Amino acid sequence: MSNDKVHLGHTARKRFGQNFLHDHYVIDAIVAAIHPQEGQVMVEIGPGLGALTEPVASQISHMHVVELDRDLAERLRHHPVLKDKLTIHEADAMKFDFNQLKQDGQPLRVFGNLPYNISTPLMFHLFEQSGLISDMHFMLQKEVVDRLAAGPGSKAYGRLSVMAQYYCQIIPVLQVGPGSFKPAPKVDSAVVRLVPHAKPALVATQVSDLQRVCLEAFNQRRKTIRNSMRNFITPEQLTLLGIDPNLRPENLTLEQFVIIANWLSEHPQG
Repeated sequence: MSNDKVHLGHTARKRFGQNFLHDHYVIDAIVAAIHPQEGQVMVEIGPGLGALTEPVASQISHMHVVELDRDLAERLRHHPVLKDKLTIHEADAMKFDFNQLKQDGQPLRVFGNLPYNISTPLMFHLFEQSGLISDMHFMLQKEVVDRLAAGPGSKAYGRLSVMAQYYCQIIPVLQVGPGSFKPAPKVDSAVVRLVPHAKPALVATQVSDLQRVCLEAFNQRRKTIRNSMRNFITPEQLTLLGIDPNLRPENLTLEQFVIIANWLSEHPQG
């Protein structure tokens, strides 16, 4: 027998990381934060049983949903209220091209109660398409929201913090306890608003170099950057960039990570 939990006639699937939101106070607070407006291109990732879909759709005439679970997509197709308001994309959001949802140059407004097991890679996928998006509202593990919002010097500060803040302004909105979901997860959750920068204050010549710098630095976060970055930059070069090579990665600002990445772009490795 599976350990999956049955809820409202649907089995929550562990492999999809499904936890269904049912707390109406929390749902109302999230919808108020999203504040959907008629004419906007609203896109929900993982609508599940429609806990957010129904109240958002009640305020607008049309929205898109991206749902991987065939049973849930089928359920939405036959939903008495939603079936005429939704365009359902039965697809893996991690591979989905959000560019296809653009209408008349309008940016997308993306939201969802993201499955815990894919939330971080999915956000990286969306960051790469952030030029299409005006804002994102996501329910995530509280620990992930803490990492998104963390600043230098914090234990939560890492690769996700740097890359998310490179692309977006991060605004924590609401904390949510396990009892708001069925089945109840073992962790606290939180809602966050991500607003892609219209004009980034900092520009990496090659985002791939920024990702590499972050990856190498935080893979060895207890080491000083003279050691963790020695594969591509010397302590002397760091000093010339105005960066103390004896700092640990968690003490570097986003701007300093971008400076190192841009140096790397100008000095590609052989």
